[in-house]
Amino acid sequence: MNFPLESFIAVSAANPWTYVVFGFIGFAFGFTLEMSGFGDSRKLAAQFYFTELTVLKVMFTAIAVAMTLLFGAVALGILNFGQVWVNPTYLSSGILGGLIMGVGFIVGGFCPTTSLASASTGKIDGMFFMLGGFFGAFLFGETERFFTNWYNNSGYYGRLTLDQVFGIPVGWIVLLVVMIALFMFWGAEQLERIFGKKDLSKEPKLRVYGAGALFALALAVVFIGTPSFEEKYSKLTFTRTETIPQENADPIVKTYVYSAAEMLEKRLVQIAPAEMFKTIYNQNINLIMLDVRPESDFNLYHVRGALSVPLDKLPAIIPDLLTEPPANSVFVLMSNNETAATEAWKQLVASSVPNVYILEGGVNNWIAFFGENEGFQSVSSTKDDQLGYSFSAALGSSYESCDPNPVKYEDLEFEARIKLQLKRDKSGGGCG
Repeated sequence: MNFPLESFIAVSAANPWTYVVFGFIGFAFGFTLEMSGFGDSRKLAAQFYFTELTVLKVMFTAIAVAMTLLFGAVALGILNFGQVWVNPTYLSSGILGGLIMGVGFIVGGFCPTTSLASASTGKIDGMFFMLGGFFGAFLFGETERFFTNWYNNSGYYGRLTLDQVFGIPVGWIVLLVVMIALFMFWGAEQLERIFGKKDLSKEPKLRVYGAGALFALALAVVFIGTPSFEEKYSKLTFTRTETIPQENADPIVKTYVYSAAEMLEKRLVQIAPAEMFKTIYNQNINLIMLDVRPESDFNLYHVRGALSVPLDKLPAIIPDLLTEPPANSVFVLMSNNETAATEAWKQLVASSVPNVYILEGGVNNWIAFFGENEGFQSVSSTKDDQLGYSFSAALGSSYESCDPNPVKYEDLEFEARIKLQLKRDKSGGGCG
């Protein structure tokens, strides 16, 4: 089973208990902030004087514990990390925003979330800080058009994680972050002892056992490792519904759960050339066509609008495919027949890219369907997934059948295979 559960992906009145769960989580979060003293600006500001570093310890504890449990679940195969929203990295605007928030934190004594906790308990300074945040958000919305290009493009790295930056396994990243956190906990207590005159002998001994347990869990993540591609693929499941009409009665709706192998075997992800052609002109669907053939074949002939992504380069773009795709995005993979496209489909679905399909019969089938009047010469080949036609010149997408006339093919019939999956919404992060 992969988390987040489907009922949490689509929270609605159909599952009213999900509102209760999220409400309880929100209440527990606010309650914890208040009990930790985070509703008091004096306690929060004290960290900048090194007399009270509770904020640093609480934040780093949350980061270290969440990271260890998250990737522990990934290592055990309970959770698919591809289904976890990772805020895309915008380095330039992130640095500037961090500086603005940091200065505001020092001056006002709150971050956005703690100001809400403070305001909810009737503290006037928390209310004013919260109102200032709303006013700042209003100013940003009114002026964003003047720097929108910089804001949306400068320093953009997509769905970037530390293991990608440093090129080392995730488990070691977890261990390193935990070790840094533990060192900072120790350093914070020494600063509190020196500047805040705190008596460390009165601190609870339980914190030492907690630190040891956290370190042990991080080591376990290292030794367990992360699931292989084959392991992730073997655990995939797809839900499909079938509506059976009944005379003088309500239709019967049946729900089926298939494995990835069954989806391929039952040909539930292979869409006909006619369906892909109609989808190109469907304004309700954002169609993204990925041609995974070698570049030489792509240059000879390709469907207009298709992007050339040879199979060996596909893993490099998966993080981009997982970053902010519109909810109505559909990915269609194509090769000369279906072999390379099927391998690409396995890679994408194992990485939790949603709404991925294969062009049935590949480019050869597309040409057979739309290019019958162009006089292409059919050629035979003993190799699998090869172009079945010869071309007088490498014209790419300039052939008529690369962009068929929608009026000529207005009345195409096909069995629809595309079924949009709900896209999880992105969540906020940190103090935001």
